[in-house]
Amino acid sequence: MTLNDLVSRNIRRFRAERNITQGELARRANLSKQTLSKIEQGEGNPTIGTLELIGEALGLSFRRLVTEWGTKTYISRAADATWEGSASGNERNLDKIYGSGYVRTQVIELHETPRVRKMTAQSPGTLHQVYVIQGQLEAGPLQELLTLNAGDFVRFPGDVDHGFRGVDGKAVIHLTTTAPEVPQFTAPPEQ
Repeated sequence: MTLNDLVSRNIRRFRAERNITQGELARRANLSKQTLSKIEQGEGNPTIGTLELIGEALGLSFRRLVTEWGTKTYISRAADATWEGSASGNERNLDKIYGSGYVRTQVIELHETPRVRKMTAQSPGTLHQVYVIQGQLEAGPLQELLTLNAGDFVRFPGDVDHGFRGVDGKAVIHLTTTAPEVPQFTAPPEQ
């Protein structure tokens, strides 16, 4: 993903969270709607000054526009894993994310169940990172559940409805949840 792709996705996301139209954001940032549209499509090449104007119009710092706050699902299968040797053993890098907020890490046992345990969307920008220690499970956004086996790793957005399910016996996973310190936004009251 390019920086333009990241910026365009973040602007669209933060604008939608605030329930602001593209025209209204352009007006607040003192930009033409065409310029903002191109930036949101990843086709523009905005200057730092332009991004600062957009950030101010959204009530955000420039940093929030250029930081990864959410992502599509990313999977690393055990069969495709790359291990690097070192003096003390071998390492497999699973993932790297940037931002600020909190991180919660857990080891969870999932027992086989006939249905997915549905989890409601968490705060904007929340990510789940799952490494399967043993067993088989289904995990991910409800619209794109993935079947995972021991050694597989997946990162998926936790700010959409998602779920987990043990598939065959007991599955043991290492779950890391990251949530940025992003204010919660609600739609303005209707008049």
